[in-house]
Amino acid sequence: MTQPWIHKSKTDFLFIIGPSFFVLAFIFLFQDFITRIEEQYSFYTWLFLIVFIDVAHVYATLFKTYFVRKEFEKKKKLLTILPLICFSVGFVLFAFGSMVFWSFLAYVAVYHFIRQQYGFMRLYARQEKKTKRSVFIDNLTIYAATGYPMLYWFLSSPRKFNWFVENEFFRFHNETILTILLWIYIVILSTYAIYTLYTSIKNHFFNIPKNSIILGTALSWYFGIVYFNDDLIFTLLNVITHGIPYMALVYFKEIDSKTDSELGVLRYLKEYKGIFIYAVILLVIASTEEFLWEVLVWNENISFAAINFSGWEFLAVPLLSVPQFTHYLLDGFIWKSGKR
Repeated sequence: MTQPWIHKSKTDFLFIIGPSFFVLAFIFLFQDFITRIEEQYSFYTWLFLIVFIDVAHVYATLFKTYFVRKEFEKKKKLLTILPLICFSVGFVLFAFGSMVFWSFLAYVAVYHFIRQQYGFMRLYARQEKKTKRSVFIDNLTIYAATGYPMLYWFLSSPRKFNWFVENEFFRFHNETILTILLWIYIVILSTYAIYTLYTSIKNHFFNIPKNSIILGTALSWYFGIVYFNDDLIFTLLNVITHGIPYMALVYFKEIDSKTDSELGVLRYLKEYKGIFIYAVILLVIASTEEFLWEVLVWNENISFAAINFSGWEFLAVPLLSVPQFTHYLLDGFIWKSGKR
């Protein structure tokens, strides 16, 4: 059995599997400089991590949906109605208060991030002979690798980072429950390690990408949320290990692997410097959206003192969140089991 790479071994390791390990290595090598980077270069970390990766990866979905004529025609009703639903839900939630809105969106975001790791695991397991036991153990492990750190966040002392805004999650500090959850976490990961060793020896095959994605997920979520209590470290592990693999997946599966006739006008992205053009398009759209967020809502990194948009948040926030909210929900429709 050959290794089930999505694209090629080198590109998979560099853009999909590798980011978790690369970021962790950077953190441990330059841990002493993290605080200095955060304090002295906050604008640049915001620009690179939030705008160029976090916001940009949302728009990579366009290259599998709205920018692809056949896909749009196939899912026209969904792609038309879903953004309207997202705006309507956001508008109603924001009417109950900004905290209600951001808390709801944070929980949806967490679910989306967890499901992406599940999706990559299932994709890399697509060639394996599946049994109820193997599928159960795989699923339990990836959900433990992501679920335990989030439960730790909810049940531990306050963390120095947020998903979107402060106090967005319901929290209840309980050391007893945390201890029980830790042992469950250890048992699940140990069971997976033993079962994987047994099946690998039995089948004379070790699934490198699947086990690497599970290990990388466990390490990045544990160190980003549980081990370290640092805003920049959390953002590095949260944003880079989620955004870059997603953008790479879309390019490899929806552009690089398609024929010119399938791509239509997007065929130019397969030519020389195509991936550069792909990245530039994402960066331009992401920068435009974040500029609007900064001017209309946040006023933290960019603002115009002469123009006052206060009072319009009830409309601006639900409207500007539509791409992000739609991405979270749409991702569950456009990537299906084993074909991600």
